[in-house]
Amino acid sequence: MPPAPTPVLSSYHQRVQEEKRAAILEAATELFLSEGYDGTSLAKVAKAAGVSTATLFKRFPTKAALFEAIVTEYWAVASQEAVRPEPGDPRKGLTAIGRNYVALLTRPQMVSLFRLVIAEAPRFPELAKTHFSLGKAPYFESVREYLRAEQAAGTMRIADPVLAATHFLGMVSNYAFWPRLLLPNWSPSKAATRKAIDEAVTTMLARYATDRKSVV
Repeated sequence: MPPAPTPVLSSYHQRVQEEKRAAILEAATELFLSEGYDGTSLAKVAKAAGVSTATLFKRFPTKAALFEAIVTEYWAVASQEAVRPEPGDPRKGLTAIGRNYVALLTRPQMVSLFRLVIAEAPRFPELAKTHFSLGKAPYFESVREYLRAEQAAGTMRIADPVLAATHFLGMVSNYAFWPRLLLPNWSPSKAATRKAIDEAVTTMLARYATDRKSVV
């Protein structure tokens, strides 16, 4: 006997489900960031989201699954907004990536999300693993692929694209993001941030560019 066909939801029911999922993720994010991972329960999330616990458990059977969905959703938006420069002009391409990375790191709640992961990691190491594997790792890989493309185009000579991508994003984030974790008022001007990005790009070109004129 063939299996029963999967019921097709109407556009109305699809919209309702999407709205409920969005409400759950929004409520969970607020609770995780304000009360911590350990202090947040699925029952609290359901109440804050205005849904039944049954509805919540159906979508997210565990707190870990809910946190994973939050991280995936948060970085998915970033991946959609990420620039993907065409190879051929590494100064232009790296500058675009650097500015895009700053825009990502300064999005609302990004600092709070990092603080949560860092604070809870000793007791819940899976949080850090989830945050890296679903969030940072795919973004880093997109930068590595760009560097590989520049190498294939003959504009850069890079023996280790993984290390080179780590160096570049590290130079940018060490100025634009990491001080924010400890210094709440750290907010460099747009001009200062762009200068920091330009310096990081020049450093990369000085190390890897095949055309020395592009460094100037």
